[in-house]
Amino acid sequence: MGNTEDSARISITFFRLFRVMRLVKLLSRGEGIRTLLWTFIKSFQALPYVALLIAMLFFIYAVIGMQVFGKIAMVDGTQINRNNNFQTFPQAVLLLFRCATGEAWQEIMLACMPGKLCDPESDYNPGEEMTCGSGFAIIYFITFYMLCAFLIINLFVAVIMDNFDYLTRDWSILGPHHLDEFKRIWSEYDPEAKGRIKHLDVVTLLRRIQPPLGFGKLCPHRVACKRLVAMNMPLNSDGTVMFNATLFALVRTALKIKTEGNLEQANEELRAVIKKIWKRTSMKLLDQVVPPAGDDEVTVGKFYATFLMQDYFRKFKKRKEEGLVGAHPSQNSTTIALQAGLRTLHDIGPEIRRAISCDLQDDDLVDFIPVEDEEIYRRNGGLFGNHLMNGGHRRSDGHQTNTTQRPLQ
Repeated sequence: MGNTEDSARISITFFRLFRVMRLVKLLSRGEGIRTLLWTFIKSFQALPYVALLIAMLFFIYAVIGMQVFGKIAMVDGTQINRNNNFQTFPQAVLLLFRCATGEAWQEIMLACMPGKLCDPESDYNPGEEMTCGSGFAIIYFITFYMLCAFLIINLFVAVIMDNFDYLTRDWSILGPHHLDEFKRIWSEYDPEAKGRIKHLDVVTLLRRIQPPLGFGKLCPHRVACKRLVAMNMPLNSDGTVMFNATLFALVRTALKIKTEGNLEQANEELRAVIKKIWKRTSMKLLDQVVPPAGDDEVTVGKFYATFLMQDYFRKFKKRKEEGLVGAHPSQNSTTIALQAGLRTLHDIGPEIRRAISCDLQDDDLVDFIPVEDEEIYRRNGGLFGNHLMNGGHRRSDGHQTNTTQRPLQ
């Protein structure tokens, strides 16, 4: 009974040791300590690979040591004794571990030099009792110690530092990790690695890439299109966008490199800077990422600008058909219908006058762009080359036609 009570008391006392775990609650309160603990935990994912490399190194050197120094006799009072020797694999590994820690590895090396006494159980010829050991011991021990002290051990530090840098990195700063994310997502749209994707996939691609390089999942589709208008990447004849042009435009926009003022002038200045710094850059690649001035080619910005105009036009036309343009929400349906009729009559008035004067052509259409509170994009010079897009309705003969009518009071 006494032994049973003592064992139970010991068990209860042992479980009281778990009270030390309460310190974990204190550690969780500090952000810096929490980061260090999380770094240590994340480092365990890569440490097995480092441990495997060390095990391979010890295995190779242990086998070589058994073959070269395994016949040396174990003499008490020397560095090669019953506790430190190369005669068995476990003993060889333990001896190498001692050398890796730096404990008297030079003396062990000297004890393995030529002219040492051979073990009586080893196969040696008569008169060769003092011929064991090898001059290879110098190369063997020096290389092993250098690999352990200056390479393998530092790998542990490198793994921990890399994880610490990863956890404390400011992801809002553009860095190489954003390039890896861009390449990974791009490969999903370009599985054959042709270096180009369809221009319709650009918006979806950039919305999947997190800021600051991409737009992010929370970016509305309309806002993403407007940002593509500002980027204005070159568009190939087959409707595709190149990898280099897309990445360069994203980095240029994120870092705001030559994005202010006249776009053509900014491109020329940027081309000059690139030629000055990277003199071996091919002109084909340079023209691909920064088109030269005077090329009135189709770009992604022009395409999405047209898309936004069409979208605005469809919405404006729908509102006009519903009689909501220029009408107050509190007015009744009769007043709205009357105003819509007056506006329609006012709109077709110039065409009626032209029809009377026999000046109406079948293909004469009036183009307009609806004006909203939010601007799409502005820059010096026209968006489509040298052609200026105006918000009013201008006719070929120089007269201006109004398309809105004030609501009745």
